[in-house]
Amino acid sequence: MAQYVTRSSSLKGVIAVPTSKSHTLRAILFASMASGNSIVRYPLPSTDTLAMIKACRLFGAKIEECANHLTITGVGGKIHHTEDVIDAGNSGIVLRFCAAIGALAQHPVVITGDHSIRHQRPMKPLLEGLSQLGVSAVSMRGDDYAPIIIQGPLKAGQTRVYGQDSQHVSALLIAASFASGPIEIDVVDPGEKPWISLTLSWLDRLGILYKNNSFSHYSLAGRSRYNGFDYTVPGDLSSAAFPIAAALVTRSELTLHNIDMDDLQGDKELIRVFQRMGANIEIDSKSNTLSVRKGGSLQGLAVDINDFVDGIVILAVVACYAEGETHIYNGAVAKQKECNRIACIAEELRKMGADITELEDGLIIRRSRLRGTHVHSHHDHRMAMSLAIAGLGAEGETVISSVACVAKTFPSFLRDFQGLGADIKEVANGE
Repeated sequence: MAQYVTRSSSLKGVIAVPTSKSHTLRAILFASMASGNSIVRYPLPSTDTLAMIKACRLFGAKIEECANHLTITGVGGKIHHTEDVIDAGNSGIVLRFCAAIGALAQHPVVITGDHSIRHQRPMKPLLEGLSQLGVSAVSMRGDDYAPIIIQGPLKAGQTRVYGQDSQHVSALLIAASFASGPIEIDVVDPGEKPWISLTLSWLDRLGILYKNNSFSHYSLAGRSRYNGFDYTVPGDLSSAAFPIAAALVTRSELTLHNIDMDDLQGDKELIRVFQRMGANIEIDSKSNTLSVRKGGSLQGLAVDINDFVDGIVILAVVACYAEGETHIYNGAVAKQKECNRIACIAEELRKMGADITELEDGLIIRRSRLRGTHVHSHHDHRMAMSLAIAGLGAEGETVISSVACVAKTFPSFLRDFQGLGADIKEVANGE
């Protein structure tokens, strides 16, 4: 699929952001490990969600997919023998979290995924962390990427993990909650701390006890047991960035629903960065709405992106429309996402005429006059949506190849943006 985007002078209307991918996947996993029945309401309809459902079924959970909710019967902390390979698809969360959960059993668990999972998402920190706890955790090709083979059981003890990518740490925290004895986790260079806080909030919700010393050391007693729960998935603050950015780029007014700024999702910080840049954004915490108003003049600034590194690509786009220079730094982990987001967004925005410099850990962007051209998503949902937003403010037509990946987090993106007046159309076989 390819998208054709033409400059839009004014967008208008109301949009409800999709529900959170991060919360959806955690909810399914924790419900699958619970005793008894759970209901997960309004899960994100995504390929990542389906991958987590299939993985948890292989671990023994019974999951019924209904119109607006999932009914899940958990395994009471004791996973079953997996009779098939777990396919993580394009999901780093499914890959890392299910690898750690798989270490709870004595039988081998094999996990693989798509090309990005097998070549772009490193597993070395987690494999080493599990190995220190008595688990056989190996990369089948010996390159520290999937496919991987995990064979437990996870033993009580102490482990050390490199924490620049939070998913490795979250995975160990979750597995340690169900281990047969106490586990101590030392974290070297902890990063993406809000996403660790999100995982810890789930432990709090379920009454799982732990100690957290400045995100550098954790103590967990293991043997956690809890009953099923009823949970409603909140809006995805990562996805909210795209309609907000669209309003800023086109100098439009939009209102977003399903915005809970009290939720722990790290990417809400990007909204505050837009405000610091001069965006006129109003937030109503009572109605959970956010409104972008006209009148804000964007100015470049320096941004430490580590706590919300998934926002690096859309921030780079908005920076093209801001006066002066924007310096994004401390984002090296963005190289290990669905694509190398630092190199790829620099490459594609340069095609559109952006004045952008690639750094080892970020980007420098200066105000630029963008022009429509042919660009590539690199099969990354955030790249695809960010380039579409860039196209809404660029001269001429922007053609974005490989946009089916958008369904990973924002399946209604095309329909919703067309409803706001965006000149976007999609054509099949446009790769």
